[in-house]
Amino acid sequence: MMVKSDVCIVGSGPGGALLAYLLAKQDISVVLLERHSEVSREFRGEFLNDEGEGILKKHGLFNSVEKLGLLRMEQIEYWHDGQILKSIIPEWPVDHVGIHVPQNHLLKAILNEAEKLDSFQLMMNTRVTDLMQNEMGRFTGVKARNDGNDGNDLEVQSPLIIGADGRFSIVRKKAGIPVEIKDHGYDLLWAKIPAPEGWMPSIKMALVNGSQVALFTQAGGFIQIGWNIEHGSFPYLRKQHFEPFIEDLLLAFPELKKVVCENIRSWQDFILLDVYSSYCETWTKDGVALLGDAAHTMTPTGAFGLNCAMKDADILAELISGCILQGDTGFLGLKMAEPKRKAEIERLQAIQVDKEMSFASQFAAAYV
Repeated sequence: MMVKSDVCIVGSGPGGALLAYLLAKQDISVVLLERHSEVSREFRGEFLNDEGEGILKKHGLFNSVEKLGLLRMEQIEYWHDGQILKSIIPEWPVDHVGIHVPQNHLLKAILNEAEKLDSFQLMMNTRVTDLMQNEMGRFTGVKARNDGNDGNDLEVQSPLIIGADGRFSIVRKKAGIPVEIKDHGYDLLWAKIPAPEGWMPSIKMALVNGSQVALFTQAGGFIQIGWNIEHGSFPYLRKQHFEPFIEDLLLAFPELKKVVCENIRSWQDFILLDVYSSYCETWTKDGVALLGDAAHTMTPTGAFGLNCAMKDADILAELISGCILQGDTGFLGLKMAEPKRKAEIERLQAIQVDKEMSFASQFAAAYV
């Protein structure tokens, strides 16, 4: 099976889906490939900051997302010994410190709009196996396989391939774009529990035995727990008794005792995230461009990842349409615009490192 398009996007996360929609709206033909069979996935970046919210509003998508469900955070709190040490509240006219958006709500809102357009084609359950090149070495399309009932091999011929396929990007690998990995010294344990009755939508943080613990209220009446642990330590932790670990959490947040005891009963109730950041010296190469985690993996600190991916998509949509209008068949305009965006990502990754190293200082008053 062979398909042709102006642009082939690999990966239907928020960045890839948004870019596909923005291009299709301009009558640029797009094929969007997604290896999963559905858009609902757990434990992905789901926190909108001002920039991400602004991008959705700019393109008329925010109201559609809100109808599906989101939650505005009312404040950020720092806790010590079961008490609020200090809090940060929004300043008028802003009424929140961030927004939780379930990723499946965000993706459904974007894809619902995209599917109304004739120039958009989504292929789920389709994984890329290789990239195609011409005799000059330029990438001209992808080879893929549909893992559904048909099990068909597929070729998508396209002058521009976008790798929006995450931290383990197959597009990046097959294009031979090198990536630099930075270890931040910690991993993250995630768990999801029901929110107790009357729980305020908020972000709560605590320092537990020298490690950061954060609680993120989620739409639908849940709390996501993020617990920093020493990098590579989880195999050792799993050999220890489970109860003392949980007791430390309950000392920090006593209100959670009932729901934690009912919903976190063993190490298996946590999901481990291997935390690192990554950076590619180049995001474009001979007909390939990267966005989001494929180009610059962010750590969970500051919740920049989702918003950076959407910002990449917003910028790329303008650049790609400009290249097509100007007859820039080599998409050299993408390369020329790269330094400015790279500088912004470098700045945000430096902020993440600073926040991680200075987190304990937020609790200094408790130890005076």
